[in-house]
Amino acid sequence: MIVKDPVCGMPLDPEKANFKTDFLAKQYYFDSEYCMRSFIDGPKIAYFSMEIGVDSNIPTYSGGLGVLAGDVIRSGADLRLPLIAVTLLSKKGYLRQKITSDGKQLEYPEEWEPSKFMKLLPQTTTLKISGRIVKVGAWVYEQESMTGGTIPVLFLTTDVEGNDPEDRGITDFLYGGDEAYRLKQEIVLGIGGQRILEALNINVKKYHMNEGHSSLLTLELLRRNNLDADKVKNLCVFTTHTPVAAAFDKFLYDLFSKTLEDEVPLNVLKDYGGSDRLNMTLLALNLSKYTNGVTEEHMEYSRKLFPGYHIQEITNGVHSHYWTCPCFRELFNKYIRGWANEPELLVRVDVIPDEEIWEAHQKAKQNLLDFIHEKAGVTMDSNTLTIGFARRATEYKRATIIFSDLERLKEAQKDQKIQLVFAGKAHPKDVMGKKLIEEIYEYIERLKNDVKIAYLENYTMEIAAKLTSGVDLWLNTPLPPYEASGTSGMKAAHNGVINFSVLDGWWIEGCVEGLTGWAIGPSPDAIVSEEDRRKRELNDIYGKLQYLILPSFYETRDAWINMMKNSIGKVAYYFNTHRMMQKYASDAYL
Repeated sequence: MIVKDPVCGMPLDPEKANFKTDFLAKQYYFDSEYCMRSFIDGPKIAYFSMEIGVDSNIPTYSGGLGVLAGDVIRSGADLRLPLIAVTLLSKKGYLRQKITSDGKQLEYPEEWEPSKFMKLLPQTTTLKISGRIVKVGAWVYEQESMTGGTIPVLFLTTDVEGNDPEDRGITDFLYGGDEAYRLKQEIVLGIGGQRILEALNINVKKYHMNEGHSSLLTLELLRRNNLDADKVKNLCVFTTHTPVAAAFDKFLYDLFSKTLEDEVPLNVLKDYGGSDRLNMTLLALNLSKYTNGVTEEHMEYSRKLFPGYHIQEITNGVHSHYWTCPCFRELFNKYIRGWANEPELLVRVDVIPDEEIWEAHQKAKQNLLDFIHEKAGVTMDSNTLTIGFARRATEYKRATIIFSDLERLKEAQKDQKIQLVFAGKAHPKDVMGKKLIEEIYEYIERLKNDVKIAYLENYTMEIAAKLTSGVDLWLNTPLPPYEASGTSGMKAAHNGVINFSVLDGWWIEGCVEGLTGWAIGPSPDAIVSEEDRRKRELNDIYGKLQYLILPSFYETRDAWINMMKNSIGKVAYYFNTHRMMQKYASDAYL
């Protein structure tokens, strides 16, 4: 058996390796003492995220934020970055979704057993929450790469013997419970996470907060640095993903004082977190030297929300190898050697023959259609233009906008048919999100003689991978400017799927009309009324579908395949987390 040095990537025979050591419950082998010392004692980037999606079978994610964090970990391992991640265990998951025959969402705990995927570390730390001492433990998951790189992910848990029964449940449900429960989770993540790293003797150079959920770690850093804000700022990096002020986590100071005592004086806390309520985004902004949004448009919008702050941009991406389906992996391996660890090489996609691109796509499409038949009981045609829409079920995503004018929809696909597949979970408290799912089920019934429509329940990363590789066209219709980035269309592009999207988030940067895909509606900076914007969106959805997209798919297959290649060579080559993490390394970490 051959292993690789996690620092330099040198292949080694474990039996002959002169340097080896245990680190976080795993044995590692090294080419030199320098590599061994660098790996154990060298400065690390501590990446904090409320949710991280490392595996479909580990339901510690709810949507794009957690899936992106998982891709950060994967690319970090590929690039052998000195990263360690911290998140919550969420032992009962986010939610397991069941949908009734009339479209009503039912939610159940997503029970899973951590010991099947990770190891429990012996070290613990303590917090004082609501007047009680709470022990915090950590499970470690090792994200390994073929390059030899390894990123440990620490999953924090309060389900520790000796804790009060109420406290043992703090880390049970991702985004569960009331405001007090959410605050306790963020205390465990931010302050507990920092203390666990200290208990493990991890040498942390930078703390990267992925959204504001973990920003309480800045209070722990303030306390440990005698309230010296400049020292704390030089330790912290903050990435905001939220384009709407109302969506930032905010807590009443009365609740905060009852829940967490004496971390820093209240007057000092209000200086950094806001005078009215504790604003977790503001706290992170005020105590981070480097802050960024996740697209160019989101950076500009964030600067308007927080005037005077130097907010930069690093556009999101996805992990190229993980989100490329087996059919296309095989094709890229054949024609574009090294693409998996250098995704920019996908720009060479034109060397792949058209017929092989189409054959790979048809295999991925049939895999999806077989899955739809198995899970939803809907039989779809592999020769019909298949449109996918899958993301968190919430109002601003506008999942039902394509059904706004049923007569125009019927007219658009009267001669050249479409079929639609949806997926997505609504948060248990999101009434409008649940209503959207019910509405889609109503349209399934109303259009049963005109358009085949399927809804796949319990949307997971596994289902996302099947959808983003198996449909022909990826539909995205958020209400601008609520989509800070979005990443599902990037996943689709890696599989030659063409995007048809509102110009919001990443698609503003990725869309070259008629070349890499199609836009829906005017650009975000166009000065038009909301009524006119909606009219233009609907005109584009039905007009471009009828007069551009369907004729191209059915009548000019060569042109369609050329656009598929453009999706890969002009979109996927750039919108990936390898490029993103290299940017973080050069701009934020060094």
